[in-house]
Amino acid sequence: MTVLILAGTGEARQIAQYCATRGIRAIGSFAGATRQPAKLSICTRHGGFGGADGFREYLKAHQITAIVDATHPFASNITRRSFEVAQEMGLPLLRFERPEWVPMAGDHWLTLTDETEAADHIKAGAVVFLATGRQSLSKFANLSHARLICRQIDQPDGEFPWSNGQYLIGRPPFSITDEEDLFRRLGVDVLVVKNAGGTASRTKLDAATNAGNFCVNDCQTVTQWGAKCSNPARG
Repeated sequence: MTVLILAGTGEARQIAQYCATRGIRAIGSFAGATRQPAKLSICTRHGGFGGADGFREYLKAHQITAIVDATHPFASNITRRSFEVAQEMGLPLLRFERPEWVPMAGDHWLTLTDETEAADHIKAGAVVFLATGRQSLSKFANLSHARLICRQIDQPDGEFPWSNGQYLIGRPPFSITDEEDLFRRLGVDVLVVKNAGGTASRTKLDAATNAGNFCVNDCQTVTQWGAKCSNPARG
């Protein structure tokens, strides 16, 4: 038995550790979105497979007998392709999916279906903290009336694409206190995140509520959107 763990989350590291300590043969795989991801406790590969054809060839060449998809909740293309290829090849696939965040007492969230909708709810001159990663940055081109701060893990390859914004480099985990201090120092008005769930990455939401300076249309707000892949392989 050889398990392929499609990684990219803290839970993937836990699953890899489980396999390592119990002698389950497993291979970890990172898509390459982050240049230096946290190491797994099993043999690990980095980079894409070259589409569905390349994925099939890899599964055959390494005699993979089961797949665990523990990628980021919004890695919809990887999740969909993995499910389709696993079905085609008759391989069991388990999709690990965290519960979404839900508002707690004191939270005031606005849920969107697409990033481009954020512009309709953000006032002119607002400082907007984008905790959504560089791959979705282009969706915020219509926020020319606001100041944008985009946090990402790796150093960017080029300058920020628009004059009204900047990159901020930071590698998680971040404590609630650290996030509060950061938001206050930057004068952040609006936090935009993906509803990815999880305990560790929720600290920015709690910091936003505690800081009490996130304002859209005169109300404390955390702006989110939910666009997860609807995956029939969910386990």
